[in-house]
Amino acid sequence: MEFKIDGVDGNARATTIKTLHSEIKTPIFMPVGTAAVVKSLDAIDMMEILNAPIILANTYHLYLRPGDEVIKKLGGLHNFSGYKRSFLTDSGGFQAFSLGDNVKVSDDGILFKSHIDGSFHFFSPEKVIDIEYNLNSDIMMVLDDLIPLPNTSERIKKSIERTVEWAKRSLIHHIKRGKKNNLFAIIQGGTDFEMRKISAKSLVSLEYKGHTFDGFAIGGLSVGEENQLMYDTIEATIPYMPKDKPRYLMGVGTPEDIIEAIDRGVDMFDCVMPTRNARNGHLFTSFGVLKIKNAKYKLDERAIDESCSCYTCRNFSRAYLNHLYRAKEITYARLASIHNLHYYLSLVKDAREAILKRRFKEFKREFYSLRS
Repeated sequence: MEFKIDGVDGNARATTIKTLHSEIKTPIFMPVGTAAVVKSLDAIDMMEILNAPIILANTYHLYLRPGDEVIKKLGGLHNFSGYKRSFLTDSGGFQAFSLGDNVKVSDDGILFKSHIDGSFHFFSPEKVIDIEYNLNSDIMMVLDDLIPLPNTSERIKKSIERTVEWAKRSLIHHIKRGKKNNLFAIIQGGTDFEMRKISAKSLVSLEYKGHTFDGFAIGGLSVGEENQLMYDTIEATIPYMPKDKPRYLMGVGTPEDIIEAIDRGVDMFDCVMPTRNARNGHLFTSFGVLKIKNAKYKLDERAIDESCSCYTCRNFSRAYLNHLYRAKEITYARLASIHNLHYYLSLVKDAREAILKRRFKEFKREFYSLRS
């Protein structure tokens, strides 16, 4: 991986990440393609219509179906899916967290029950790395111990200790495998600033035979805490993350969350929100959320957002989208998802341009003023 900083404005940064499969200009939003596909869209949509340089796939889901060995035999994620640009794979820690009573976490790893057929499986840090190598993702995430918030000091402390130990095991296994792909560590610590500091410093200091992690993520946020507390936690964590490596905020979030995190120095984001909300009739615009199912759009010939240049807004009206949604037509999900992802990708692109021109604060004020 190549990484360089192109510009800085306050704490906000514009950087370039180069992997084997694409050049990624940050800040960047990574559409979520859990099962090697962004719901309702295909690889051509992602590359030619949305021009997304990187998407996220999920280790847990792909391990269970169709199986990482199947994907390996079919040439890895890029050949299997037809998406020839970069893939980042989440480790499955969040899915284990989401399974509730169907998971048991120990110092050795995570024992979980498949949501598909009830069969039992075990993820160790090393096994997750092996799965991700079979998937051949450009950026692999280590297995981490994610916990709900709020939580006790004892459980938060155990979470960061376990996550650091698992990260160490992951790094060693990664280097022994030949370090062909890139590996990111995940900082935990809840909303306890001191715990975040300990977690970050411990992970940054890890090395094996002179090798360290290629990037660092802030995990364990947007799991029940107040928004401002999340922003404060990000701000408290960033100073302990290397300046010369990518910074990734996992699973966040709303357009406002992304702007606030960019302002604090984050480079990379992912979230299911744009596609999930699209399918539920909530469309993101420069002036806020438009609920396309409302009857007032039945005869509205305007685009979703008249300032938007996406494929959907250039070709279809609010009235048509309203009809498709109410008729439960599959095409609705595609057109709405294209619009929402275009909005997110344009938002981070515009933020980057503002950073390079050293006018990010003004950009942020304009962003909020349009939504008031």
